[in-house]
Amino acid sequence: MTLKQLRYMLAVAQYKSINEAAKKCFISQPSLSNAIKDLEEEIGLELFIRTAKGITLTAEGTEFLKYAQQVIEQAELLEQRYLDKKPAKQLCSISTQHYAFAVSAFVNMIKKSGADEYKFTLRETRTHEIIEDVKSFQSEIGILYLDSFNRNALQKILLESQLEFHPLFEAEPHIFVSVRNPLASKQSVTLADLEDYPYLSFEQGEHNSFYFSEEILSTVFHKKSILVSDRATLFNLVIGLDGYTISTGVLSEELNGTDIVSVPLDVEDRMVIGWIANKKAGISRQAAAYIKELKAVIRTYGN
Repeated sequence: MTLKQLRYMLAVAQYKSINEAAKKCFISQPSLSNAIKDLEEEIGLELFIRTAKGITLTAEGTEFLKYAQQVIEQAELLEQRYLDKKPAKQLCSISTQHYAFAVSAFVNMIKKSGADEYKFTLRETRTHEIIEDVKSFQSEIGILYLDSFNRNALQKILLESQLEFHPLFEAEPHIFVSVRNPLASKQSVTLADLEDYPYLSFEQGEHNSFYFSEEILSTVFHKKSILVSDRATLFNLVIGLDGYTISTGVLSEELNGTDIVSVPLDVEDRMVIGWIANKKAGISRQAAAYIKELKAVIRTYGN
Protein backbone atom coordinates (compact mmCIF):
# COMPACT_ATOMS: atom_id res chain seq x y z
CA MET A 1 0.00 0.00 0.00
CA THR A 2 1.46 3.37 -1.03
CA LEU A 3 0.58 7.02 -0.58
CA LYS A 4 0.18 7.25 -4.35
CA GLN A 5 -2.49 4.54 -4.30
CA LEU A 6 -4.32 6.30 -1.46
CA ARG A 7 -4.24 9.60 -3.37
CA TYR A 8 -5.56 7.87 -6.47
CA MET A 9 -8.39 6.39 -4.42
CA LEU A 10 -9.23 9.82 -2.99
CA ALA A 11 -9.36 11.29 -6.50
CA VAL A 12 -11.67 8.56 -7.79
CA ALA A 13 -13.98 9.01 -4.81
CA GLN A 14 -14.04 12.77 -5.33
CA TYR A 15 -14.70 12.79 -9.08
CA LYS A 16 -16.74 9.54 -9.22
CA SER A 17 -15.06 8.75 -12.51
CA ILE A 18 -11.88 6.83 -13.33
CA ASN A 19 -11.42 8.90 -16.48
CA GLU A 20 -11.82 12.26 -14.72
CA ALA A 21 -9.63 11.19 -11.79
CA ALA A 22 -6.93 10.01 -14.20
CA LYS A 23 -6.88 13.45 -15.84
CA LYS A 24 -6.57 15.21 -12.49
CA CYS A 25 -3.78 12.84 -11.39
CA PHE A 26 -1.94 13.12 -14.74
CA ILE A 27 -1.98 9.37 -15.25
CA SER A 28 -3.49 7.11 -17.89
CA GLN A 29 -6.89 5.59 -17.19
CA PRO A 30 -5.61 1.97 -17.37
CA SER A 31 -2.76 2.77 -14.96
CA LEU A 32 -5.17 4.33 -12.47
CA SER A 33 -7.59 1.40 -12.76
CA ASN A 34 -4.74 -1.05 -12.16
CA ALA A 35 -3.53 0.92 -9.13
CA ILE A 36 -7.00 0.81 -7.55
CA LYS A 37 -7.36 -2.88 -8.41
CA ASP A 38 -3.97 -3.67 -6.85
CA LEU A 39 -4.97 -1.80 -3.69
CA GLU A 40 -8.26 -3.70 -3.45
CA GLU A 41 -6.48 -7.04 -3.89
CA GLU A 42 -3.85 -6.16 -1.28
CA ILE A 43 -6.36 -5.24 1.45
CA GLY A 44 -8.95 -7.83 0.40
CA LEU A 45 -11.81 -5.37 0.03
CA GLU A 46 -13.89 -4.04 -2.84
CA LEU A 47 -13.59 -0.27 -2.48
CA PHE A 48 -15.71 0.85 -5.44
CA ILE A 49 -18.85 -0.24 -7.25
CA ARG A 50 -18.39 0.15 -10.98
CA THR A 51 -21.47 0.67 -13.16
CA ALA A 52 -22.26 2.13 -16.57
CA LYS A 53 -23.31 5.35 -14.80
CA GLY A 54 -20.01 5.78 -12.99
CA ILE A 55 -18.15 4.62 -9.90
CA THR A 56 -19.18 4.92 -6.25
CA LEU A 57 -17.72 3.85 -2.93
CA THR A 58 -18.84 0.66 -1.24
CA ALA A 59 -19.59 0.73 2.49
CA GLU A 60 -16.10 -0.70 3.13
CA GLY A 61 -14.64 1.84 0.74
CA THR A 62 -16.31 4.71 2.57
CA GLU A 63 -14.80 3.59 5.87
CA PHE A 64 -11.37 2.94 4.32
CA LEU A 65 -11.40 6.38 2.72
CA LYS A 66 -11.61 8.15 6.07
CA TYR A 67 -8.47 6.39 7.27
CA ALA A 68 -6.77 7.07 3.94
CA GLN A 69 -7.60 10.77 4.24
CA GLN A 70 -5.94 10.91 7.65
CA VAL A 71 -2.80 9.21 6.34
CA ILE A 72 -2.62 11.59 3.37
CA GLU A 73 -3.19 14.58 5.62
CA GLN A 74 -0.35 13.56 7.92
CA ALA A 75 1.94 12.96 4.95
CA GLU A 76 1.13 16.40 3.61
CA LEU A 77 2.00 17.95 6.96
CA LEU A 78 5.43 16.36 6.71
CA GLU A 79 5.84 17.52 3.12
CA GLN A 80 4.82 21.07 3.97
CA ARG A 81 7.14 21.18 6.97
CA TYR A 82 10.23 19.58 5.47
CA LEU A 83 9.83 19.78 1.69
CA ASP A 84 8.09 23.17 1.51
CA LYS A 85 5.28 21.77 -0.64
CA LYS A 86 2.04 23.63 -1.39
CA PRO A 87 -0.92 22.38 0.73
CA ALA A 88 -3.45 20.20 -1.10
CA LYS A 89 -7.12 21.04 -1.48
CA GLN A 90 -8.78 21.02 1.94
CA LEU A 91 -11.86 18.85 2.53
CA CYS A 92 -14.42 18.89 5.31
CA SER A 93 -18.08 17.87 5.61
CA ILE A 94 -20.47 18.83 8.44
CA SER A 95 -24.09 17.79 9.07
CA THR A 96 -26.14 19.79 11.54
CA GLN A 97 -29.57 20.55 12.87
CA HIS A 98 -30.82 23.99 11.85
CA TYR A 99 -28.63 26.23 14.00
CA ALA A 100 -27.49 29.72 12.99
CA PHE A 101 -24.37 29.39 15.13
CA ALA A 102 -23.34 26.31 13.14
CA VAL A 103 -23.43 28.37 9.95
CA SER A 104 -21.55 31.27 11.57
CA ALA A 105 -18.79 28.91 12.68
CA PHE A 106 -18.63 27.41 9.18
CA VAL A 107 -18.19 30.88 7.66
CA ASN A 108 -15.43 31.73 10.13
CA MET A 109 -13.69 28.40 9.57
CA ILE A 110 -13.54 28.97 5.82
CA LYS A 111 -12.33 32.56 6.18
CA LYS A 112 -9.50 31.43 8.45
CA SER A 113 -8.58 28.30 6.50
CA GLY A 114 -6.15 30.20 4.27
CA ALA A 115 -6.62 27.52 1.62
CA ASP A 116 -6.21 28.35 -2.05
CA GLU A 117 -8.39 25.35 -2.88
CA TYR A 118 -11.05 23.64 -0.79
CA LYS A 119 -14.22 21.59 -0.96
CA PHE A 120 -16.32 22.03 2.18
CA THR A 121 -19.86 20.76 2.74
CA LEU A 122 -22.43 21.99 5.27
CA ARG A 123 -25.72 20.10 5.43
CA GLU A 124 -28.58 21.45 7.51
CA THR A 125 -30.67 18.33 7.69
CA ARG A 126 -32.86 16.02 9.78
CA THR A 127 -31.71 14.44 13.00
CA HIS A 128 -31.73 10.85 11.73
CA GLU A 129 -29.82 11.87 8.60
CA ILE A 130 -27.16 13.60 10.70
CA ILE A 131 -26.55 10.35 12.55
CA GLU A 132 -26.49 8.35 9.31
CA ASP A 133 -24.10 10.85 7.66
CA VAL A 134 -21.55 10.51 10.46
CA LYS A 135 -22.07 6.77 10.79
CA SER A 136 -21.37 6.27 7.05
CA PHE A 137 -18.45 8.77 7.04
CA GLN A 138 -20.30 11.09 4.67
CA SER A 139 -19.72 13.78 7.29
CA GLU A 140 -16.92 14.04 9.82
CA ILE A 141 -19.04 15.84 12.39
CA GLY A 142 -22.73 16.09 13.23
CA ILE A 143 -24.34 18.71 15.48
CA LEU A 144 -27.46 17.96 17.51
CA TYR A 145 -28.86 18.24 21.03
CA LEU A 146 -29.75 15.94 23.90
CA ASP A 147 -32.22 16.59 26.71
CA SER A 148 -33.94 14.62 29.44
CA PHE A 149 -36.56 13.36 26.96
CA ASN A 150 -34.49 12.19 23.98
CA ARG A 151 -31.18 11.38 25.70
CA ASN A 152 -31.70 7.67 26.36
CA ALA A 153 -33.13 6.96 22.91
CA LEU A 154 -30.50 8.92 20.98
CA GLN A 155 -27.57 7.71 23.06
CA LYS A 156 -28.67 4.12 22.40
CA ILE A 157 -28.66 4.84 18.65
CA LEU A 158 -25.28 6.58 18.87
CA LEU A 159 -23.81 3.67 20.81
CA GLU A 160 -25.10 1.13 18.28
CA SER A 161 -23.69 3.29 15.46
CA GLN A 162 -20.28 3.61 17.19
CA LEU A 163 -20.70 7.37 17.46
CA GLU A 164 -19.64 9.54 20.38
CA PHE A 165 -21.36 12.71 21.64
CA HIS A 166 -19.16 15.63 22.76
CA PRO A 167 -21.01 18.41 24.66
CA LEU A 168 -20.51 22.01 23.54
CA PHE A 169 -22.83 23.96 25.83
CA GLU A 170 -26.03 23.74 27.85
CA ALA A 171 -28.84 26.05 26.77
CA GLU A 172 -32.02 27.21 28.42
CA PRO A 173 -34.85 26.93 25.87
CA HIS A 174 -35.84 30.18 24.15
CA ILE A 175 -38.43 31.08 21.56
CA PHE A 176 -37.54 32.89 18.35
CA VAL A 177 -40.16 35.49 17.39
CA SER A 178 -40.46 38.55 15.18
CA VAL A 179 -39.49 41.87 16.78
CA ARG A 180 -43.07 42.95 16.04
CA ASN A 181 -44.59 40.05 17.93
CA PRO A 182 -46.19 41.17 21.25
CA LEU A 183 -44.13 38.51 23.01
CA ALA A 184 -40.85 40.07 21.86
CA SER A 185 -40.90 42.66 24.67
CA LYS A 186 -41.40 40.11 27.46
CA GLN A 187 -38.58 39.16 29.83
CA SER A 188 -39.71 35.53 29.50
CA VAL A 189 -42.72 33.59 28.26
CA THR A 190 -44.65 30.53 29.40
CA LEU A 191 -46.28 27.78 27.36
CA ALA A 192 -49.63 29.37 28.20
CA ASP A 193 -48.45 32.66 26.62
CA LEU A 194 -47.75 30.79 23.36
CA GLU A 195 -51.09 29.01 23.07
CA ASP A 196 -52.66 31.25 20.40
CA TYR A 197 -49.54 31.70 18.24
CA PRO A 198 -48.55 29.41 15.33
CA TYR A 199 -45.85 26.95 16.32
CA LEU A 200 -43.14 26.27 13.72
CA SER A 201 -40.92 23.18 13.73
CA PHE A 202 -38.68 21.24 11.36
CA GLU A 203 -40.23 18.17 9.78
CA GLN A 204 -38.29 14.92 10.15
CA GLY A 205 -39.65 12.92 7.22
CA GLU A 206 -40.23 9.22 7.77
CA HIS A 207 -38.25 9.37 11.01
CA ASN A 208 -40.81 11.60 12.72
CA SER A 209 -40.51 10.14 16.21
CA PHE A 210 -40.66 12.72 18.99
CA TYR A 211 -37.12 11.63 19.88
CA PHE A 212 -35.81 13.01 16.57
CA SER A 213 -37.48 16.40 16.95
CA GLU A 214 -35.17 19.42 16.69
CA GLU A 215 -37.35 21.30 19.15
CA ILE A 216 -37.44 20.62 22.85
CA LEU A 217 -40.87 19.80 24.43
CA SER A 218 -41.83 17.94 21.26
CA THR A 219 -44.78 16.15 22.91
CA VAL A 220 -46.58 19.37 23.92
CA PHE A 221 -49.87 19.88 22.04
CA HIS A 222 -50.18 22.97 19.80
CA LYS A 223 -53.48 24.29 18.41
CA LYS A 224 -51.66 25.80 15.43
CA SER A 225 -48.68 23.91 14.06
CA ILE A 226 -46.62 24.29 10.86
CA LEU A 227 -43.84 21.97 9.68
CA VAL A 228 -41.05 23.32 7.50
CA SER A 229 -37.88 21.90 5.96
CA ASP A 230 -35.45 24.83 5.99
CA ARG A 231 -34.42 27.64 8.31
CA ALA A 232 -35.08 30.51 5.87
CA THR A 233 -38.70 29.43 5.41
CA LEU A 234 -39.15 29.03 9.14
CA PHE A 235 -37.88 32.55 9.84
CA ASN A 236 -40.06 34.00 7.06
CA LEU A 237 -43.12 32.37 8.64
CA VAL A 238 -42.10 33.51 12.11
CA ILE A 239 -42.18 37.06 10.77
CA GLY A 240 -45.13 36.75 8.39
CA LEU A 241 -47.48 34.85 10.70
CA ASP A 242 -46.29 36.08 14.10
CA GLY A 243 -45.31 32.52 14.80
CA TYR A 244 -42.60 31.12 17.03
CA THR A 245 -40.18 28.25 17.27
CA ILE A 246 -38.27 26.82 20.22
CA SER A 247 -34.48 26.69 20.10
CA THR A 248 -31.24 27.47 21.94
CA GLY A 249 -31.53 31.24 22.06
CA VAL A 250 -28.23 31.67 20.19
CA LEU A 251 -28.79 34.05 17.26
CA SER A 252 -26.38 35.79 14.89
CA GLU A 253 -27.50 39.24 13.74
CA GLU A 254 -24.79 39.11 11.07
CA LEU A 255 -26.55 36.18 9.38
CA ASN A 256 -30.15 36.50 10.59
CA GLY A 257 -30.56 40.26 10.75
CA THR A 258 -32.47 42.10 13.46
CA ASP A 259 -36.02 41.00 12.60
CA ILE A 260 -35.85 37.93 14.85
CA VAL A 261 -35.28 38.04 18.61
CA SER A 262 -34.97 35.37 21.24
CA VAL A 263 -37.00 35.32 24.45
CA PRO A 264 -36.41 32.88 27.35
CA LEU A 265 -39.01 30.15 27.72
CA ASP A 266 -39.97 29.54 31.35
CA VAL A 267 -39.63 25.75 31.60
CA GLU A 268 -37.37 23.45 33.60
CA ASP A 269 -36.01 21.51 30.61
CA ARG A 270 -32.48 22.15 29.35
CA MET A 271 -30.74 21.33 26.08
CA VAL A 272 -27.16 20.08 25.75
CA ILE A 273 -25.88 20.89 22.28
CA GLY A 274 -22.88 18.95 21.10
CA TRP A 275 -21.09 17.34 18.19
CA ILE A 276 -20.91 13.68 17.27
CA ALA A 277 -18.09 11.86 15.54
CA ASN A 278 -17.37 8.31 14.48
CA LYS A 279 -15.30 6.33 16.98
CA LYS A 280 -13.68 4.42 14.11
CA ALA A 281 -11.76 7.44 12.85
CA GLY A 282 -10.29 10.65 14.17
CA ILE A 283 -11.20 14.08 12.85
CA SER A 284 -9.20 16.11 10.37
CA ARG A 285 -7.41 19.37 11.10
CA GLN A 286 -10.16 21.23 9.30
CA ALA A 287 -12.89 19.58 11.36
CA ALA A 288 -10.96 20.44 14.51
CA ALA A 289 -10.74 24.03 13.28
CA TYR A 290 -14.52 24.04 12.80
CA ILE A 291 -15.09 22.85 16.37
CA LYS A 292 -12.83 25.64 17.60
CA GLU A 293 -14.91 28.19 15.67
CA LEU A 294 -18.11 26.66 17.05
CA LYS A 295 -16.91 27.29 20.58
CA ALA A 296 -15.88 30.85 19.71
CA VAL A 297 -19.25 31.67 18.12
CA ILE A 298 -21.13 30.25 21.10
CA ARG A 299 -19.08 32.44 23.46
CA THR A 300 -19.80 35.50 21.29
CA TYR A 301 -23.52 35.02 20.69
CA GLY A 302 -24.52 32.93 23.68
CA ASN A 303 -26.61 34.18 26.54
